[in-house]
Amino acid sequence: MNDGRHEEPYGAHRGAYDGSYAYDGSYPAGQDGTYDASYDAVYDAAYNASYDPVSPAYDVTYEVTRADAPPPPHLPQPPQLSQGASWDGVLPHEAPPAHQPLPEPTGSPWPGAPGPLPPEDRSEPLPMPQPQAQPQPQPQPQPGPQPQPQPYGVQAPAPAPAPQPQPGPGPEAVGVPSAPSGARQRTGSPIIAPGLQPAAVTTVLAALLAVTAPLGQSALAGALVLLQALTAAGWYRLNGMWPARQGIALAFVAGLSADAGLLLTDGSANAPTVLLGAAGVWCVLSLVLQLRNNSSPDERLYALTAGFAAIGLTVLAAGLLPTEPDAVTVGAAAVAVGALVRAVPLPGPVSVLFALAAAAGAGAATGQLTGVDTVTGALTGLGAGVCALLGLRVASYDWPSRFVHMTAGVALPLTLATPALYLLGRTLL
Repeated sequence: MNDGRHEEPYGAHRGAYDGSYAYDGSYPAGQDGTYDASYDAVYDAAYNASYDPVSPAYDVTYEVTRADAPPPPHLPQPPQLSQGASWDGVLPHEAPPAHQPLPEPTGSPWPGAPGPLPPEDRSEPLPMPQPQAQPQPQPQPQPGPQPQPQPYGVQAPAPAPAPQPQPGPGPEAVGVPSAPSGARQRTGSPIIAPGLQPAAVTTVLAALLAVTAPLGQSALAGALVLLQALTAAGWYRLNGMWPARQGIALAFVAGLSADAGLLLTDGSANAPTVLLGAAGVWCVLSLVLQLRNNSSPDERLYALTAGFAAIGLTVLAAGLLPTEPDAVTVGAAAVAVGALVRAVPLPGPVSVLFALAAAAGAGAATGQLTGVDTVTGALTGLGAGVCALLGLRVASYDWPSRFVHMTAGVALPLTLATPALYLLGRTLL
């Protein structure tokens, strides 16, 4: 409620206004009373296209006038509503009749007043401004700190690029050895038999053992030392540990200590005790040496197992000293013949059968020469031949080199046949 009073919209800037609107058709000073007829035609077309008194949807344009600026003196003032009157039926911005000319603006009539606006083109409605879409932060593939909301008008910093996932670990990362650059890739089966040349060397060594066995333990020990040296070196190289001079020397010394223990004691009665004692002492010493190794735990464990196996094999080869001399002779002959037949290029099963048959026949023939029964000699030769084939199979594992074939491929058939000869000699002979 305004208590029946109507506040003047222009305040003190109205001046003396009597409340009536009368236009006498005169122009202010500086106007010649003429106007361009084309202005009326343009204004009529714009007014008729934009205003429809019947349709409720019409375009309303508001003029923004500074409230702190006084109105120009030469422009007519808007009419004032009397008390009790209402604005019903009166448009917010009603244009004057089309036939009355509008005064042309001539500069700024007073200092600080806004200048005239250019004429508007009302032939087509202006499109409403659409709110601009704010850039949304891109989702990160990995969890991280979420972008904080930025104030309006401040551009958010661009998110840092997410790290690209790295490829999964290859064979080198999981400990699988890879071939050196430029090396020829191996194809085919990793099982390669020693061949005829190692079999020939095995035959020479077996013959040396067979000849020295009847001469006594001291003579046999000379040939046995050569067998133990080949066993220690071949086993370490077969396991891929080269150079391993310390481990080879340790295993070889363990075999020599077992030989010395058997020669100094009654080998036939105390052989198992001497062999187990020698192997135990040198295995403990090997364990102490590996504790001082600065390699990784996996490498130390691998070296420790290889050392224990080498010590066990060289000490096991010393078991030929307490074995019956006839069993050593028959067994050595059977191993030599079996290795030669196995080296002949024949199909796998056929080669194995021929090698076992040849070993049994060689044992029977050698038994006839040494005074051993034929059946006993054949059984001893068959047992030695089975162990010899196992030794050849072990020496053929995992792409062995020529050095492995000339060491492990020569010594393992005779070394693995030692326990069979010891047992068969004590049982059958």
